[in-house]
Amino acid sequence: MFRWLVIAIGLSVAANPVLAADPIEIGIGYLGRAGVKAKLSLVELPAENDGFAGARLSIEDNNTTGKFLNQHFTLEEVRLKDGEDVAKAAAALAERTGFIIADLSADDLLKAADALRDRGTLLLNAGAIDDRLREQDCRANVIHVAPTRSMLADALAQYLVWKQWKRWLFVVGSHEQDRLYADALRRAATRFGAKIVQERTFEDTGGARRTDSGVTLIQRQMPVFTQQAPAYDVLVAADESEVFASYLPYRTWDPRPVAGSAGLVPTSWHAAQDQWGAIQIQNRFAKLNSRHMTALDMQAWTAARMIGEAASRTKSGDPKAVSAFLKGPDFSIAAFKGRRLTLRDWNLQLRQPILLVDGRMVVSVSPQEGFLHQVSELDTLGGDRPETKCRLQ
Repeated sequence: MFRWLVIAIGLSVAANPVLAADPIEIGIGYLGRAGVKAKLSLVELPAENDGFAGARLSIEDNNTTGKFLNQHFTLEEVRLKDGEDVAKAAAALAERTGFIIADLSADDLLKAADALRDRGTLLLNAGAIDDRLREQDCRANVIHVAPTRSMLADALAQYLVWKQWKRWLFVVGSHEQDRLYADALRRAATRFGAKIVQERTFEDTGGARRTDSGVTLIQRQMPVFTQQAPAYDVLVAADESEVFASYLPYRTWDPRPVAGSAGLVPTSWHAAQDQWGAIQIQNRFAKLNSRHMTALDMQAWTAARMIGEAASRTKSGDPKAVSAFLKGPDFSIAAFKGRRLTLRDWNLQLRQPILLVDGRMVVSVSPQEGFLHQVSELDTLGGDRPETKCRLQ
């Protein structure tokens, strides 16, 4: 009788679904500064959730796959106010999550990385484009999803050279980030055979152009500033500080195209991107957020998807296992850019195509045809292995 009871219980268990084990919880943090960066154009002002919105969409994608693998992803946002200690905030967030997507300045990112060095927490840089973070200041616990300034500059230079627009009038802003971008553009010009026929500096003297007389002032100022230049094919502007570049198109003394910080702009993503299945993610993002997807949104989406991809492949939420897979030869990620993206093992920078956009459409995608490389054409953008100063630590 007892034996038949055991058999009956066994058949009942086999015939009915049992409660699955609790899913593996994989926590991802999002660490950034509060507030939004000012823009000259009101239509380009970023949303309060810029970046985080992309990560949130990616969490949905991760959980779609994760439910079949008994994995569940969560996302926690921390925004730092002025004066808050980024190292303490990162350490506190690391108590609750094994991965942190960072939208921080270069200095803040280094403070966070050093504070988490011995914790095993993996940082994914979605915001800072400084080359030094991938070179002399590289860290072994930071993977870089955002492109570098040199990648953006090389992408633009390749297209301008492909178009035979090799003579540049070069205008540089007076702030530090402008000079860093200018350095990358000068390097790109030398690398790909362009010539800077003249360089000018636009000094930021302050003042309010959003006044009743602002349009008249700009219309008079920009032609005068750009007149009497040597013969050139294109005006290239380095203005990350958002002071003058957006005022240049259609206002230069000579009828020439503008590129760099305005006109034709290199970026990792744009709302006009519609190739390689991008429409589906653009539509899903717009439905979720009632706005277009920005470059920072896409960089954060990619960072979270990288964690999801590695977790599914390793069947683990352990940061060490996930980090090892991401840094290994088997990792790649699809990101609606026409090819699978991989990591440069010498500095942990994500290889990726760069879009060239005019504000309304994607004009081209770099690397351009004819720019070859012995390993990957994507390595024609930014610092290559023989050039690296990175010693991962």
